[in-house]
Amino acid sequence: MTQDVEHLLRTEAPQVLGALVRRFGHFDIAEDAVQEALLVASRTWPTDGVPENPRSWLVRIGYRRMVDLLRTDQARRRRERHAGMSELAMRDPTRQAGPARETDDSLTLLLLCCHPALSPTSQVALTLRAVGGLTTTEIAHAYGTTENTMGARISRAKQQLARAGARFTPPTDADRASRMGAVMQVLYLIFNEGYTASTGDELTRVDLTREAIRLARMLRDSVPDDPEVTGLLALMLLTESRRTARTDGHELVPLEEQDRTRWDPELIREGTELIDSVWRRREVGPYQLQAAIAAVHAAAASPDRTDWPQIAALYLGLERLTPTAPVRLSRVVAVAHAYGPARGLALLDDLNRRHHLDEEPLTRQRERAIRAHLLEMTGDPAGAAARYREAAALTQNQVERRYLQRRAHRLD
Repeated sequence: MTQDVEHLLRTEAPQVLGALVRRFGHFDIAEDAVQEALLVASRTWPTDGVPENPRSWLVRIGYRRMVDLLRTDQARRRRERHAGMSELAMRDPTRQAGPARETDDSLTLLLLCCHPALSPTSQVALTLRAVGGLTTTEIAHAYGTTENTMGARISRAKQQLARAGARFTPPTDADRASRMGAVMQVLYLIFNEGYTASTGDELTRVDLTREAIRLARMLRDSVPDDPEVTGLLALMLLTESRRTARTDGHELVPLEEQDRTRWDPELIREGTELIDSVWRRREVGPYQLQAAIAAVHAAAASPDRTDWPQIAALYLGLERLTPTAPVRLSRVVAVAHAYGPARGLALLDDLNRRHHLDEEPLTRQRERAIRAHLLEMTGDPAGAAARYREAAALTQNQVERRYLQRRAHRLD
């Protein structure tokens, strides 16, 4: 399948799903029908060519499969419990879907997939499947689990939506405000998993970072005046701009050693313009602050020209808004660069006493890596080597593990 066809299918997937859910009212069955329509298209379009109206083509195939699914015994029992739109649709003797409406259902689907009844992991998986168009196999690979396990998780998520009475309706202003945070968090998690994969032989999963950026663009198109959505997109673009410089072959290259001529200038330009456009409003949120930090890094022509005091101040503001373990640990790094490794170690010790960063699941591996680096800078090679090895043992990413082991070996 060509990249153009793959991009078209992922773009049309949420619109086709929206058309089927509006007509039948069953998100779980409609999502299965859409996946089968996408599979048919992926097999036929590369050889037969893309149809003149690809959305209508997909809706027609999905409609027919939807009818077949609803006619099974299990679906008949569901229909008895949930009489309504699906019953009316089934009476159509021609089994032909009407013309596809030119309606962008992306935001409604994102809000539906990020329903509060679902766990964060289920929200991410369902968003990738229903809105991103990724297969269950692709999602399972991204999270280091089996296709059967991920398929069961997605199935349970759809059943939870049905039990929660989730409806495919445009969000109200109140619903949008309460759910937008979950949507942004899901896209942020997808991007982070792609940027530093939690498992595997590759540092990054480019398919996930690109998909997160595509969905973030789509979200911003839906709510162009939301400064935090703009900040989230800016953050992704500025972070992604450094991706190709993060590795040399199969080895990790830390930020201070990266060849900055390999950073993507177009992504930096776009991301910087986006954060500048909303920063002036002074409605600062956590994604805007993180984007501002990334912009400061992007503006530095070399590591020694990085404005670390400004980054440390931005992290302090971010910590006040979102006092999480990863944010606190990132502030340690900024303080160490701005004011010296001894001050960074003192801050790390203080945060560990008060917040136990060395025990938190999200930071216990990185806490050891950062402590190792600071110990190395302050002249304690033995202590640094021990911490590097501890950090290496706690990561499942092989690229990161090799880098940490190499740092430890160099100090022996």
